[in-house]
Amino acid sequence: MTDDRTTENAAPSTERTAPPGGMRTFTQVLVNTALANITTSFLWFALTFWVYLETRSVLATGVIGGAYMLLVAFFAILFGTIVDRHRKHQVMIFASGVSLLSFLVAGGLYLMFPESALLDIGGPWFWLFAGIILFGAVIENMRNIALSTTVTLLVPVERHANANGLVGTVQGVAFMITSVFSGLAIGFLGMGWTLVIAIVLTAVALVHLLFLDIPEEKPKTEGGRAPSIDLRGSIAAVRSAPGLFALILFATFNNLIGGLYMALMDPYGLELFPVEWWGVVLGVTSTGFIIGGLLIAKFGLGRNPIRTMLLIVVGMGVIGALFTIREWWVLYAVGIWIYMTLIPAVEAAEQTVIQKVVPFERQGRVFGFAQTFESAAAPITAFLIAPIAEFVIIPYMATDAGSAAWSGLLGEGDTRGIALVFFFGGIATILLGAGAFLTRSYRLLSKTYEGNEKSVPVSEGDAAEAAADGATLR
Repeated sequence: MTDDRTTENAAPSTERTAPPGGMRTFTQVLVNTALANITTSFLWFALTFWVYLETRSVLATGVIGGAYMLLVAFFAILFGTIVDRHRKHQVMIFASGVSLLSFLVAGGLYLMFPESALLDIGGPWFWLFAGIILFGAVIENMRNIALSTTVTLLVPVERHANANGLVGTVQGVAFMITSVFSGLAIGFLGMGWTLVIAIVLTAVALVHLLFLDIPEEKPKTEGGRAPSIDLRGSIAAVRSAPGLFALILFATFNNLIGGLYMALMDPYGLELFPVEWWGVVLGVTSTGFIIGGLLIAKFGLGRNPIRTMLLIVVGMGVIGALFTIREWWVLYAVGIWIYMTLIPAVEAAEQTVIQKVVPFERQGRVFGFAQTFESAAAPITAFLIAPIAEFVIIPYMATDAGSAAWSGLLGEGDTRGIALVFFFGGIATILLGAGAFLTRSYRLLSKTYEGNEKSVPVSEGDAAEAAADGATLR
């Protein structure tokens, strides 16, 4: 006898038709998400700048950056499960409301305690204050997962790569704005007024979101008691597409080197520039995000986005190894610009493949699983490298022996310890990206993607296995 629930789950819709005006609606969602991303990034960047300038601690900035990514990794599967089980508009409103509440609480703490208490790394108030801000920023990732699924919901399949390129462009605009104004806000206004700005902008984004209309049917409820964190369902969805886990692993290569940048890029830049100018430098170099996203929106990712991704990962490794090889601010700035130009292609390649080979009903969980896996890589490198850099490598490179051993490769200067970490991180990224071309998973996933002419296809056997896995968990 056939189980109706299994039959229903085993045959998800393999073709989705974009609704009339879907691209226009997607553009409105994209702009609203951009405003929310600008706000959370603005406050997060400002927090990092403020803490480093007041403490001069590489360890503190590494912990803040690593904690952010660790929280993203911890909550991403939960976020993906929520996205799949609720209308995307409701998810976005919820995420914006929680972010607003978090920033209001952080503002209250700032009014209640002196800055000296909030900047005492050994005290509880520093970690509570920073943790609340980071949580408000992390919850924003629920919106980003929902945004990725709205590409499938609202945009024709042949335009998915282009729409993902627009996402990268908007992220670049957000990064540019926040980079410039975070530095200016901390330099001229201080942390208090920076919090006020973030609270106001978050409220504006929430109000605007309330007036948006995203056409979507109510997601079908799963039979039985569904788990809040559907790890089994997420894994089943990833397994349903041959080689998809390898795609997530390939995208993680970018996050491994991203952990180094998270811990060390700001300290390196703040040694070369005043905080106001460092924000401007990040703002100018983030035009690379915009250009990279626009190039994808215009030309797409080619016939094989996986191949494009890996070539770009290798290029990122080259940049990472060379952009601090001398203590020249021009070399550093140009290297950051090139690196940021490449980032949208890696993100868009992963999203485009997932949107094509994963059923829409499970895309939230797959995006959440991918975010968990990839985000976990950055804290590993950030937490590992920050203390090693501060207590071992930087002091070693300040000695005569360290300078003599590496000056031929890295030149002279006060930041050669950080440069040494960047150099070997870049070499490791090159080796990982090049080695991925030799794997069976690369060949299998490339064949799967190129053989699928329609959006979100899935075989009946794979879908039945996914449904069985979900039923077992329930």
